[in-house]
Amino acid sequence: MRRAIDTLFGRLVVIVIGMLVLSHVAWFAIIRFERDNVQTRFAVEETAFLVDAVRQHMANTPDQPLPPRVRIFPLNSPEVPRTPDEDTPPPLAHFIEDLKDRLPDGTDVRLNEPGAPPSVWVHGAKDAGWIVVPVQPLRPPRSRDRMLLWLALIFSTAVLAALFGAWQLQYPLRSLAQAVGRFGRGQPTPPVPERGPRELRQLTHGFNQMVREVSQTENDRAVMLAGVAHDLKTPLARLRLRAEMMDDAKVRDGVVRDVDSMAHIVDQFLVFAHDRPDGSEPVSVDQQCEKIARTYRAVSPTAEPVRLDLEAGPNFVLPAATLDRLLSNLLDNAHAYGAAPIVIATRRAAKGWVLTVSDHGKGIAPDDLIKASRPFVRLDPARGGSGHSGLGLAIVERLARRAGGECEVGNQPAGGLQVVMTFPFDVATQPTRERRVGAQHEERASL
Repeated sequence: MRRAIDTLFGRLVVIVIGMLVLSHVAWFAIIRFERDNVQTRFAVEETAFLVDAVRQHMANTPDQPLPPRVRIFPLNSPEVPRTPDEDTPPPLAHFIEDLKDRLPDGTDVRLNEPGAPPSVWVHGAKDAGWIVVPVQPLRPPRSRDRMLLWLALIFSTAVLAALFGAWQLQYPLRSLAQAVGRFGRGQPTPPVPERGPRELRQLTHGFNQMVREVSQTENDRAVMLAGVAHDLKTPLARLRLRAEMMDDAKVRDGVVRDVDSMAHIVDQFLVFAHDRPDGSEPVSVDQQCEKIARTYRAVSPTAEPVRLDLEAGPNFVLPAATLDRLLSNLLDNAHAYGAAPIVIATRRAAKGWVLTVSDHGKGIAPDDLIKASRPFVRLDPARGGSGHSGLGLAIVERLARRAGGECEVGNQPAGGLQVVMTFPFDVATQPTRERRVGAQHEERASL
């Protein structure tokens, strides 16, 4: 319940329904109060009219019979009701006071005892006895069920109209919030339709313009970085070929290692500059982790064996190319800066699938954890010449976010670096949606 009210739509619904309830309760109370007042005034006027008519009848035609239900009683009649006191209900007391104000001064007004037919006893200064006239009940039976039915119908219609209006108001803002979330996670963000109030349209227009400018800047940077890296591959290949022809084995091996390090850096540049969705087929993460661990051991004989703790099961899948790049970068980073044992673990958590790569080295200083995922940041500059450009964790974070997940870099309590990547349960459908959005962007660009 608290989570529903935390949304804009939920709060608008609570406010609107609360205002409608208050307005309908106030309307019902006012109608009821005014109806009682109108009924009392009508009863007073009707009774005063009957009393005046009886007096004129007795003065002009005393021999004629009185109208039905109108009677005359002597002053000392035992049937005369008692004088109104404090126990008289407020509506009846108000009726008596209003009737006294309507009749001449000094008029005594009394009501029949409870249980008797409703009648008013009136005695003025010039009257020879008590004039008894009938009076309508001040609160006759009402069709309250019909009134409540109409009230419920009006209230329901107003609530439905208010809900529709609140939904129309929050829907553009909700779309904008979702687009902001996608943009913050580094996922393709199509333009948000500019609709709703003027302020919201201006905000949406500004966001779309910002996304276009940032995307254009990212594209320009990626094109420049990819172009430079691509142009360097051919000279590096020629340089390695010439190094292989050197006679001095010691010099040859040193040059080859340097060329290989430079080629690795160039490859990292190309991976980092690659900004298109992964179109490879999804594979089981647990099975692929086993294959990559065996392959990594075969390619790097000097590396320590990689331990596996795979508990996610076959339902955890990721695009094959994305998973290969994630694990290769993390394993290279752990082998270069960490210490054995290196552990790859998968599991199912409440928020989604979790992929963890950890080592048991010194880890990263707490003050440097924020900078660890920034591009071209080397926390150990002394090792920058061994084929590392500071892009490893930056590539991992970008790949994880592009796949719809989150990446968190931290230290283990027992020591060593730990990279935790969390992916949604529907991560297998993410690449398909991103390919569709990416294709739409390319179509717009071609137009």
